[in-house]
Amino acid sequence: MSFLFLFLEFFKIGIFAVGGGLATLPFLFNMANDVFSFIQQADWISAEQISNFIAIAQCSPGAIGVNVAAQTGYQYGGIAGGILAVLGLISPAVIVISIISKTLKSIKENKIVVRVFKGLRPAAAGLLAAAGWSVFLLAFYNPAGISAWHELFLWRECLVSAGIFVLAVKFNWHPVIYIALGATAGLLL
Repeated sequence: MSFLFLFLEFFKIGIFAVGGGLATLPFLFNMANDVFSFIQQADWISAEQISNFIAIAQCSPGAIGVNVAAQTGYQYGGIAGGILAVLGLISPAVIVISIISKTLKSIKENKIVVRVFKGLRPAAAGLLAAAGWSVFLLAFYNPAGISAWHELFLWRECLVSAGIFVLAVKFNWHPVIYIALGATAGLLL
C-alpha cells in the first residue's frame, strides 16, 4: 500500500463526511459486515486499533475525524502517513469552503441553495446517528458471544456507560471527570 492510497482513501472520506468528525466513522465502519471497510481494503490495522483510535480521538483536543485520520496514518506510515491522512481528510472541506465563500454572498438567498442546505441537515443527522451506532457496536457488542442472547453484549461496559450517562445528565461536571471515571472503571473491571 502506498502513501497515495492512504491520501486518496481519506480524501474520499472527506468528500462525503457531511456533519463533522463523527460523520467520518461510518466510512471506516462497514455496518453490513460488522468489519471496518478501510481494514478490508488495507489489511494492516485491526478493528480494535480503530476503536482505540476513536476513544483516544474523543479524549484528545481537536476534531475527532482529524485525530482518527492522524492516528491511522501514523500507524501506517509514521509522521508522513499521519500528515497525508489528515491532508486527505481535510482537503475536500478546504476546497468546498473556498468555493462556497467566494460565491455564498451572491447565492445565499437562492431558493435552490437554501433547499440544498435544508437537505444536508438531515443527511448530517443520519450520518451522525450511523456513527453513534458504530461506536455503540464497538463499545458494547461481543461478536464472540453468539451462543446465548445474554452473551451478545459486554455488560460491564454497558453498566459503566449507563452510569456515566446518568452522572452526565444529573451533574454538570467537566468531561475530563467522566473520562477519568470511565478509565478508572476500566482498570477496576
